[in-house]
Amino acid sequence: MTLVLALLALALALLPALLAAVNLTLLRTPEPDPAVQGLVSILIPARNEAEIIAATVEAALRSTGIAVEVLVGDDHSGDATAAIVTAFAARDPRVRLVPVPALPEGWTGKNHACWALAAEARGEHLLFIDADVALESGAASGLASHAARVDAALVSGVPRQRMESLGERLTVPMINFLLVGFLPIAMMRASLRPSLGAACGQLVLINRAVYAEIGGHGAIRARLHDGVFLPRVLRSAGHRTDLVAGHALATCRMYRNLREAWAGFSKNAHEGMATPRALPIWTLLLFGGQILPALLVLAAIVGIVTGAAAFVAVAALVLSLATRAAITLVTAEPAATIPFHPIGVAVALAIQWNVLLRPRKAGAAVWKGRSYPVGGA
Repeated sequence: MTLVLALLALALALLPALLAAVNLTLLRTPEPDPAVQGLVSILIPARNEAEIIAATVEAALRSTGIAVEVLVGDDHSGDATAAIVTAFAARDPRVRLVPVPALPEGWTGKNHACWALAAEARGEHLLFIDADVALESGAASGLASHAARVDAALVSGVPRQRMESLGERLTVPMINFLLVGFLPIAMMRASLRPSLGAACGQLVLINRAVYAEIGGHGAIRARLHDGVFLPRVLRSAGHRTDLVAGHALATCRMYRNLREAWAGFSKNAHEGMATPRALPIWTLLLFGGQILPALLVLAAIVGIVTGAAAFVAVAALVLSLATRAAITLVTAEPAATIPFHPIGVAVALAIQWNVLLRPRKAGAAVWKGRSYPVGGA
């Protein structure tokens, strides 16, 4: 029986290993092309971001290789966010503060703020970034150049994730692990199938004309997971979307501790893994290929698993950690997070199962002071 479990663990560890080996060769940092010009509108929805908004705007203004404007949507902040941006606008005409109108019924806050920003933008390219994302100087030009080069209406990438607390290091690395280890990038690029569409909502460049054609963020107004649903809408309308390596384009610190990370990843879980159909499959893939090898090796250390089963278990654990190590090092995440990988996967699954199993009436997603019904359409 233990040999069967070990062989299952090895097989399930092999799947993301093979996909990651291919995907890491396909995901490249886009190079700016001087021939690609125009205006990129960098659009930043902000709600109570006074502590970080100055650094975000300063980084955006350092963009090179293409003209930019920087619009910050003040989404009814109760702090100094608007005053800080107003001071920037007084010094640099490229900066504008956009007061976001009251949130209409049926909209989520970020989607509404992005929609309001897009309505005020002048650029041919709309670059949506979160308020905690610091762009590198070549990011806007590189993304616009890549979009032109591959004829993609949407281009996205995962910024380099800054993690300082243990809670961040247990949770945030799962973004790149799931994306690189389980999304077939080659198939995504060869097909317009909506289910293969993916983006990171922290860093998304969209062609303005196509954005208007699909109805912009209005097409996903009730959704919380824009990184899933925006590319799906574009693909359903016949437009190509693409992913690039984003770690050299921008930096982001999403959360500050485990409590924030738990709440943040719970917010859109119902639109990702946490569905009755998807989560059992994800649990098999992730528990079987990433947690079970470690458990079997621990069992081998204490003498419960022996012989061929122990050897296979060690091979499965080595393969699992090697996959995680390759993704971690290529995406410039902290190498110290690698040994904690099985625990991180367990935390990720715990978040998803907690969201799926808790009562719906207690399952509202609360974010930035607003409450949204889980699984809203």
